[in-house]
Amino acid sequence: MNINSSLQENMRFFNEQLATDKNFDVICKEIYSGSKKACIYFIDGFTKDEIMERIIAFLYQMPADSTPQNARDLAEKCIPYIEVDLLKEKEAITTAILSGATCLFVEGYAQCISIDCRTYPARGVQEPEKDKVLRGSRDGFVETLVFNTALIRRRIRDPELSMEMFSVGSSSKSDIVLCYMDGRVNAKCLEIVREKLANIRVDALTMNQESLAECLFKRKWLNPFPKFKFTERPDTTAACVLEGKIAVIIDNSAAAMILPTTFFDIMDQADDYYFPPVTGTYLRMTRFLITLLTVLITPIWLLLMNNPQWVPEAYAFIVIKEPLNIPVIFQLLILELAIDGMKLAAVNTPNMLTTPLSIVAGLAIGEYSVQSGWFNPETMLYMAFVVLANYTQANLEFGLCA
Repeated sequence: MNINSSLQENMRFFNEQLATDKNFDVICKEIYSGSKKACIYFIDGFTKDEIMERIIAFLYQMPADSTPQNARDLAEKCIPYIEVDLLKEKEAITTAILSGATCLFVEGYAQCISIDCRTYPARGVQEPEKDKVLRGSRDGFVETLVFNTALIRRRIRDPELSMEMFSVGSSSKSDIVLCYMDGRVNAKCLEIVREKLANIRVDALTMNQESLAECLFKRKWLNPFPKFKFTERPDTTAACVLEGKIAVIIDNSAAAMILPTTFFDIMDQADDYYFPPVTGTYLRMTRFLITLLTVLITPIWLLLMNNPQWVPEAYAFIVIKEPLNIPVIFQLLILELAIDGMKLAAVNTPNMLTTPLSIVAGLAIGEYSVQSGWFNPETMLYMAFVVLANYTQANLEFGLCA
């Protein structure tokens, strides 16, 4: 449904739609544009105050005899701002206001002038905590979509770089950007992703990327391995886009989703490319080897403990010589559960208490658990290796699976 030229009717509708009498942060301000009465709607906290003051002052100073007769002339010739658009559908105007745009209604105009002078609360583009590098750029994605796209544009100054905007969620109306290179991206894959995004029917993307990932490609819940590569680094995202991949960037999320992806893409890290080829290849091979050992070392050791006659004489030192109070398989499972509990505790522990609690946990689970007879030293050794080796992966989800 479109708005009409009556300012009072438009104000009555949007005052009721946006509940301006109840919502303190939804502002409706009546002003004058030359000889015509007008009003503006905006969300307090989303608008650049200095710019709005200049626009309102300009409208007040407009001579009465020079007021344009239609909204297009006012927007193009009289509004001293760049990002200006015309809207007439009530639903689109409501979404624009709630997204942070400022909407100007003028008496006699059957169109609304949308002024995109919004600004979102944002943190600095500091280096991600998880995906750090020894050499290279130190910036990272933030929760503001336009900042993330700008970080990519800064690295790829090519007209073939395309960024398509989508809106998903009937309530959240989350902004999603498809970033790709024309001429390099797989056209069939791009069309599939476009179609899936257009056909998503959800109320809101409550968990941002994970909600979108489940909507795009449903998977069996028993499969813990990641289907996409997630990165918080704009340099990694730009490199993937230049290779012909698609980057999916979601508003309110500080990471980009790369697709299509492979097992080897997930295991890549930025350090592999910031060092000379020999060093980078060595780092990558070391990571592959450690990941393989993480998956195989405890099962193979458990198999050999159940069949000690298979152990070669040269490797007899791996056999447990102390008495077993608890079977090895249960020791490994208990330790796995305890370590996961320690990880959860570390996430929720205040920074000032992290060091003393880590010492207590290390003593309690390490030395005292062995002395009490719950665990054998060999079991503690192999589980400690697995725990440390999991952190060689930049992809946290893949590290948990391994």
